[in-house]
Amino acid sequence: MRVDEYLHHDAVGLAALIDKGEVNALEVLEAAITRAEQVQPRLNALVLTMYDEARRIAADPPKGPLSGVPFLLKDLFQDYAGFPTSAGNRALRHIPAPHHAEIVRRWLDAGLVPFAKTNVPEFGAKGITEPREFGPTRNPWNTAHTPGGSSGGSAAAVAAGVVPAAGGNDGGGSIRIPAACCGLFGLKPGRGRVPFGPSWGEPMHGASVNGVLTRTVRDSALLLDVMAGPEATSPYPIAPPERPYTREVGHDVGRLRIGFTDRSPLGTRVHPEAVRAVRDAAALLESLGHDVEEAEPAIDGRALTEDFLNLWYGSMAALVDGIKADTGCSDDDFETDTLFLAAMGRARTASDYVRGHDRWNAHVLALADFHSRHDLLLTPTIAGPPLTIGRLDPPTWLRSAERLLVRTRTERLVTRTDLVTTEVMNNLTATPFTLVANLTGTPAMSVPLHRTPAGLPLGVQFIAPAAGEGLLLRLAAQLEQARPWAHHRPTGVPFPDPADA
Repeated sequence: MRVDEYLHHDAVGLAALIDKGEVNALEVLEAAITRAEQVQPRLNALVLTMYDEARRIAADPPKGPLSGVPFLLKDLFQDYAGFPTSAGNRALRHIPAPHHAEIVRRWLDAGLVPFAKTNVPEFGAKGITEPREFGPTRNPWNTAHTPGGSSGGSAAAVAAGVVPAAGGNDGGGSIRIPAACCGLFGLKPGRGRVPFGPSWGEPMHGASVNGVLTRTVRDSALLLDVMAGPEATSPYPIAPPERPYTREVGHDVGRLRIGFTDRSPLGTRVHPEAVRAVRDAAALLESLGHDVEEAEPAIDGRALTEDFLNLWYGSMAALVDGIKADTGCSDDDFETDTLFLAAMGRARTASDYVRGHDRWNAHVLALADFHSRHDLLLTPTIAGPPLTIGRLDPPTWLRSAERLLVRTRTERLVTRTDLVTTEVMNNLTATPFTLVANLTGTPAMSVPLHRTPAGLPLGVQFIAPAAGEGLLLRLAAQLEQARPWAHHRPTGVPFPDPADA
């Protein structure tokens, strides 16, 4: 299979070709590897290759709905036995995982062929992908810009045609943000829908979930069928969907009540292009027969953000302390931002942590009240076009102050300085819309309906009630049919011309 032929197919299409014997899994894999090698120097999307292991699998792939389709794993939480999961961190870069993550087992059982792992910010802590250890991943639409994060390596690779789908996870927007930046479809499943074990049960009390990034809605639907369902270590089982998710694609979506807002939950600036993206999506929805009105849930965005960050800080402190204890590494093996977040976690008490988590329920109730009147909430996915690489680097004085506070172990002082607001809010003002779905555990998606005058993608977000993955997929398929996006090709990387074959 030539690379130009490979680029024309999504995962469902490739699986059909392999099943019919028109191509075999090995030649499809070689086309994927060739494409990866073509774009890697420009994008830096991959941090670990597994080519020999992938060739072993592709020689006789398991029989499943995606048998023989090339795939990429995100280098965070998605352990593959015998290979490291670095999470963008120096200390973990060479420690092999003892076993497969359950999500990886399910992908393998479906016949997928993972051949590399994708770049992430250290521990997935940012909405950009610029780890110190591996360097920045770049957006294939314009390599001066970020592909978003934390699933930025996966998003860049899918958008550039390396694979039709790649693994992601989402603890604060990490599937939806890069989908919005790279012109992809990104569905965050609801809490408990997709497993996280066996090494983890419910990271961040279920705010973080596994998923994928794809170019087509049908690929996401099939992959959700593959991924969904409890495992032996699941904290609780949730009811299965009424029908397979693949059957939602093309199913009548009906007439939906959709509330939309383009106001930042933090009260911060929203770029005119993000406003335009939402307003244009609202007009498209009305043209498709849906009832659309300007409305938003009665949620205090700053309070929700602070309650989320309480958990985030505590989780980072526990993570850093655990890695130090397990590996014997030092502060030098972590980025300053990571150490700063961990310091903020240590500066808080167990009581702060519990009280902050208890307040999550108020936000859940407010969103549920909104959904009692509206089927879906429409917002920008991100507050503006994808940022340029390095845009969120803190100034030298701030970085020096952070290092001093961390080195002198003055954690309590950290919480009383403006550094917390300056550093953390500087990042969150670019992505203020995604946290609500993580904290409330509801499913959400980013849909690639808009591009800026400069040609950069800018997705819009839909948030559904609990167990609303099927509803999201039905609407996404309708929008995909009304305004197809999968054929759009990024302009920042070369694509082969069939005439040159």
